Amino acid sequence: MRILYIGTGDIGLPALGWLLGSEHEIAAVFTQPDKPVGRSMELTASPIKRLALDQGIPVFQPVKIRAADSVSQIQSFAVDLIIVMAYGQILPKGMLEAARIACLNLHASILPRHRGAAPLQSAILSGDTETGITVMYMDEGLDTGDILLIHKVAIHRHETGGTLHNRLAAAAPAALAQAVALLEAGKAPRIPQENSLATYAKKLGREDGEIRWEQPAGEICRQIRAMNPWPGAFTWLAAKEGVARKLKVFEAAWNRRHYGPPGEILRAGARGILVGSGSGSVLLREVQMEGKRRMTAREFLMGRHVGAGAAFGAK
Repeated sequence: MRILYIGTGDIGLPALGWLLGSEHEIAAVFTQPDKPVGRSMELTASPIKRLALDQGIPVFQPVKIRAADSVSQIQSFAVDLIIVMAYGQILPKGMLEAARIACLNLHASILPRHRGAAPLQSAILSGDTETGITVMYMDEGLDTGDILLIHKVAIHRHETGGTLHNRLAAAAPAALAQAVALLEAGKAPRIPQENSLATYAKKLGREDGEIRWEQPAGEICRQIRAMNPWPGAFTWLAAKEGVARKLKVFEAAWNRRHYGPPGEILRAGARGILVGSGSGSVLLREVQMEGKRRMTAREFLMGRHVGAGAAFGAK
């Protein structure tokens, strides 16, 4: 089949790689415009763009894909399938109808649960035991289209946003291959979503990483895992001069035996920094002070007088 791929996030790299290695013809790739990255703010191409160009595939980067000229351009390719994964913009009706057979989206959750921009982090935050890749027929809603198939993936006990991202990326090619084979055979189902079961995963910002110590310890630990590596969980530690400094938290454990006021340091030692919460306590194991390197809690405590009675909290 003749296929057009639309995506930006590197979670879609394995799926695009499978398409490039298949017998199908990739007519073009559409991705977001290059963005400034790092302190130098150097314009940087998406990994999707780099992979496509390496394989000699034409790449297009409209600022707004809903613009009339972008819609006309995609329609001009006369493709059988449009495959979308982690693109970052909503496609208009004219584009959804541009493919002869279907316009499919690979979404990183078990729909209708966790529709929206941050489904894998939302799954960890919610304490789900499984997630997956849903291949769905796109419509004009936000992840509301009929389901073609779901490829499920278990969420491990110590799963982070980063590890789950990588495992879902690796699962996407098999889900896509199965969906394409079903479409070629004329056996692809269309299963309407149960809208009453839908939840929404909003786009994350840096502020979503701030730890609220009044929350139960289990929820705080899930937040720390979900926000690793981005946007990163963090709290504030007041310095002697009264200026609060940001402390990023990368790894923590739920302690059910010890209790204390939310944010108060109950114990600090070789095993970590034990902090009170709304229910139970949280043992911080790996942290990074603002402007410093990432380190174990034990390393962090060396040379710092952070002990019982000190507290973390808002800035």
